[in-house]
Amino acid sequence: MSYSTNTPPPQRRWAALVVLLVAEAINLIDATIMTVAAPVIRAGLGGPASSIQWFSAAYTLPFAVLLITGGRLGDIVGRRRVFRLGMAGFVLSSLGCALAPSTAALIALRAVQGAAAALIIPQTIGMIRAMFTGPALARAMGTIGPVMGFAAVTGPVVGGALTQADVLGFSWRVVFLVNVPLGAAVLAATPLLHEDRAELRPRLDHAGTALAVLGSSLLVYPLIQGGAHGWPGWCSAMLAVGGAVLAGFAAHQQRRARSGRSPLIEPGLFVDRGFTAALVSSVLFFSVVGGLMLVAVLQMQLGLHRDVLSAGYTLLPWSATMALSSWVAGAWLVPRYGARVMSVGLLALLAGVVSAAAVYATSPPASYPWLLLPALAVAGIGQGLYAVPFFTTALHRVRPHETGSAAGLLNAVQQLGSTLGVALFGSLFFHAAAPGDPTPAAAALTGARNAFCLAAALILAAAVTTAMMLPRRRPSPTSPDQPFVPDATAR
Repeated sequence: MSYSTNTPPPQRRWAALVVLLVAEAINLIDATIMTVAAPVIRAGLGGPASSIQWFSAAYTLPFAVLLITGGRLGDIVGRRRVFRLGMAGFVLSSLGCALAPSTAALIALRAVQGAAAALIIPQTIGMIRAMFTGPALARAMGTIGPVMGFAAVTGPVVGGALTQADVLGFSWRVVFLVNVPLGAAVLAATPLLHEDRAELRPRLDHAGTALAVLGSSLLVYPLIQGGAHGWPGWCSAMLAVGGAVLAGFAAHQQRRARSGRSPLIEPGLFVDRGFTAALVSSVLFFSVVGGLMLVAVLQMQLGLHRDVLSAGYTLLPWSATMALSSWVAGAWLVPRYGARVMSVGLLALLAGVVSAAAVYATSPPASYPWLLLPALAVAGIGQGLYAVPFFTTALHRVRPHETGSAAGLLNAVQQLGSTLGVALFGSLFFHAAAPGDPTPAAAALTGARNAFCLAAALILAAAVTTAMMLPRRRPSPTSPDQPFVPDATAR
């Protein structure tokens, strides 16, 4: 239950919805812009090749591990208040990123951006649900998908165009500056938003949050830095310690739940094998999606020395078909075929990834791989077809009182999967060149081919865990295997 104040009149609710959608779009555009701009940023600021991965991972890691805590803060002190705090932090950290004098400073500020996003995103769905009811709620929630699809399509192109244009000599810095006026406009419009908080306020789990941050960081750091140092023994040790810390986090959550205090994650969620399989599937799937987009950009810019705009256009087939197939899946396919659409999505994703690997294996090192574009388009179709029914299926056996915790955990794990994908596939790209590769272009092709081959193996693993998610009985027209609108972070 929630307690609400300052309910806006009906004519203002749709204006408030626009404010929330703009905030969501800024977050997604920022993430996709960074994918294409990262090599240019590293060229400008210097630093090791691993900096390219950290520009993304430093944002998505705190976003992932603080997402649930951000939602709890909204329950406790009010969602509009936390939304304002997060947006102010996002604007200021974006300005700091634009002015960053060094690679280390930019990475630190990206982490602040990610933490601010973790305060913003959980509040949007809560405020939408507080402002709308009945058919109006369905219409309001239905606007999220198209807006996020548009942001996903425009992000890489806008990032490439802004960086390439070198506006006022700012080069890559303008990709962060663009957040400032947009974020300031959102802040100015927050009086339109509906204040809402939980009637029964949960308590923050400070120890659990610290364990989640520490454990996740201990997994990501060696995956990014290890390859640059020849995978020394400390990498394995750090991964083992990270796994132990996360196991300690799980035990802490169980103890907290038994003592009657609010855990970050409801332990009862893991009683159902299907939900546990969904978490593993999310890590596998989103690590592939997040990691391969970065690899495609790296091969373009570092291997072929193409400009950032060319890299953005290379990702356009993937983003465009993902947006289109998500709309088709949500509007027609999932209502009719339910969870079975996921299998078609994985098959299309696998076909696109294998085709892309073949293109990288056979293309001349110095030539633009034109056949890569249809392969990436097929992969985008697979992503859209899988992601929409995935969240429906993952939540269909969750008990009503666990839905909020389950949705927050799924979205956090999605972001963590993207972080791990950037770390894993980026390191494989940089350090998997064959000894006989005579040029950087040939080495880039080898790294990209190896990354896409590994992705194919992970997709097959995701197919196994996805099968464990599927209902054991044939879904009926009245079954819970119906379209579900996930949190806006599910992309």
